[in-house]
Amino acid sequence: MPPVEVENHGLEEQIRNLTLAGHVGFDSLPDQLVSKSVQNGFIFNIMCIGETGLGKSTLMDSLFNTNFESNPSPHTLPTVKLNGHTYELQESNVRLKLTIVDTVGYGDQINKEDSFKAIVKYIDDQFENYLQEELKIKRSLSSFHDTRIHVCLYFICPTGHGLKSIDLVCMKKLDQKVNIIPIIAKADTISKTELQKFKSKIMAELQNNGVHIYEFPVDDETVSEINSSMNSHIPFAVIGSTDFVKVGSKLVRARQYPWGTVQVENETHCDFVKLREMLIRTNMEDMREKTHNRHYELYRKKRLEQMGFSDVDANNKPISFQETFEVKRTNHLQELQQKEDEMRQMFVVRVKEKEAELKEAEKELHAKFDKLKKDHTEEKKKIEDSRKKLEDEVVEFNRRKAQYQQMGSSSHHTLTLGKSKKK
Repeated sequence: MPPVEVENHGLEEQIRNLTLAGHVGFDSLPDQLVSKSVQNGFIFNIMCIGETGLGKSTLMDSLFNTNFESNPSPHTLPTVKLNGHTYELQESNVRLKLTIVDTVGYGDQINKEDSFKAIVKYIDDQFENYLQEELKIKRSLSSFHDTRIHVCLYFICPTGHGLKSIDLVCMKKLDQKVNIIPIIAKADTISKTELQKFKSKIMAELQNNGVHIYEFPVDDETVSEINSSMNSHIPFAVIGSTDFVKVGSKLVRARQYPWGTVQVENETHCDFVKLREMLIRTNMEDMREKTHNRHYELYRKKRLEQMGFSDVDANNKPISFQETFEVKRTNHLQELQQKEDEMRQMFVVRVKEKEAELKEAEKELHAKFDKLKKDHTEEKKKIEDSRKKLEDEVVEFNRRKAQYQQMGSSSHHTLTLGKSKKK
């Protein structure tokens, strides 16, 4: 087979297509990809956002025709918590690792201002985990459990009066991070006429507030017609049930009421079948692809820019990752050296200040010592003078005492002589 010739005309490259002379075999590549994908299995992550009691867990059980055994959440939680559970499902020979994330306590707080923050943080954390795995030297993306959210089912309360402010705020915060599909929960509580008006009002409010929800792709000819039709049914009005009711000769998922039976999988009763077809059978791979190529890439771009990386330099010329790293490394070392110099200068200043304080303290101590020494000397002199004075007084006292004793003895002798003469 002759080589492919490439002719350059300016900046454009024109490739001449050649016809193969025989069968080569690369037409089996799709089959190889299918075989490899089936062998590795698939990952799909769903986040359910909605107020407590709207039937999120029941709908998940109905969608995958199983029982995930979730526990009902109370209405008394002070904050929103996100609980994620992973399940291994298998249908035919295809394995699916399904992760369902529920927003426990959403909408139950009196102050709902921060209800969406925990959700945004959870989605960003999953992006960050994947990014950190990508940035490792020794990566293992093939075995890494990808927990990035592929689709967010936003459950709308069937009020019939439009969206709540918390719904608009939350979806606006998430529309650049995840594929959002709005769902009207418990659709059997409103009539068909009210339901159509409710859907129109919801879509109008989303459009007026600039909220971008997930639209089923119409670029693929095989699914463009059905996806285009299903885009007009959004938001889907769904009903979930864990109970089976016998209708005719078979058991079907349904809700039993005194006035009749609402069948979950009956398209005249609700949009459950449409949601399941679009979510699982037709567009699951597109949601996974958009999560990776759009939402994750946007997060990755922002994070790398925050780290200081760029594809071009100040002159708008291409720059490699290594060059950026070397520049950041050089700047970091310079900053460290600058901080070290500043700390050294600060240390010298502190030492000088401390030396001055110590000298001042020493000077004060010397002054106190001199004063104490002077006071001690004066006190000692006073004591010496007092002692000398006391000694003089003692001597004088003893002298006078002796004198008085002498005078007393002489007067006693005189008295004795007088008495003797009288006798």
